Amino acid sequence: MPTLILSAKDLRSLYTVELGLTAVERAFRAHGLGESLMPPKVYLSLPSYDGDFRAMPAFLDGAAGVKWVNAHPRNPEKHGLPTVRALYILSDPDTASPLAILDGTLLTAWRTGAAGGVASKFLAKKQPRTLGLVGCGVQARVLIDSHRALFGDLELLLADASEAAAKALQAEKGGRIVSTQEACAADIVCTATPARVPVVKREWFQPGAHINAMGADAPGKQELDARLLTEGRVFIDDTEQALHSGEVNVPLHDGLLRPEQIAGTLGEVVSGKKPGRTSDTELTVFDSTGLALQDVALARALYDAALKRGLGQPFDIVGNG
Repeated sequence: MPTLILSAKDLRSLYTVELGLTAVERAFRAHGLGESLMPPKVYLSLPSYDGDFRAMPAFLDGAAGVKWVNAHPRNPEKHGLPTVRALYILSDPDTASPLAILDGTLLTAWRTGAAGGVASKFLAKKQPRTLGLVGCGVQARVLIDSHRALFGDLELLLADASEAAAKALQAEKGGRIVSTQEACAADIVCTATPARVPVVKREWFQPGAHINAMGADAPGKQELDARLLTEGRVFIDDTEQALHSGEVNVPLHDGLLRPEQIAGTLGEVVSGKKPGRTSDTELTVFDSTGLALQDVALARALYDAALKRGLGQPFDIVGNG
């Protein structure tokens, strides 16, 4: 079977928010049940280029794959390119044949937005009315889409250090531009910044709030006041990744948070192995580092959809001998 090349244009015609939410929830459930394989991310740090590359392999539901993804925060200003770009290779674990090569940039954005939505589905209080976005970049857009698909037309409270970014998001998605403090008063708050010092304070959050901390994905990154973690019920996506590079990594290193204070993984909640929210006034936090399992689950779903619709360009990339 030839390898299917799926461009960004192909993926946009195949993707739906519902498909993304279903695939990512399945990935979390499999993670919680131990029905998957996911070696640790491999980091290739390149300080002289102001960025890094990461290799993210995983196996789930009869499909294996790896994502080659970068994080170059200065790309937009230096080169007019996105901060994050990626390529994904999906393989048949039986024959080792490459099934597809996909645009991984959209894949990364979609699965991350879906992860925030799944976390809110299982951890936020019932019938939330407001969604606060701290950081109004690409990630905020997919987070809004996933939350609207799950909870309906939430009121959006938009906050960003860049007024232009906030206005651009407002023009696209609606909502009100507010201060960071006002955004943190929402029922669900999503932080999606590259911060290395906290950008939100504990006292800004209401009882019963749920926080999706999406920005910390490397050692030293931190968006939240550590008191949000010590006073809230904290769920991580993966223990090894979170302890190394998640929102909890700095408070743990500084001795402000102990590992036993972490309530569990989101996969354990999704699979029913651990309880999530225990009261309407409890503060819950989801610490997202981004799982390779999410990538392979969504890549496989998009590949299957492409086969059904006859999309993509087939190529004989790998020889048989």
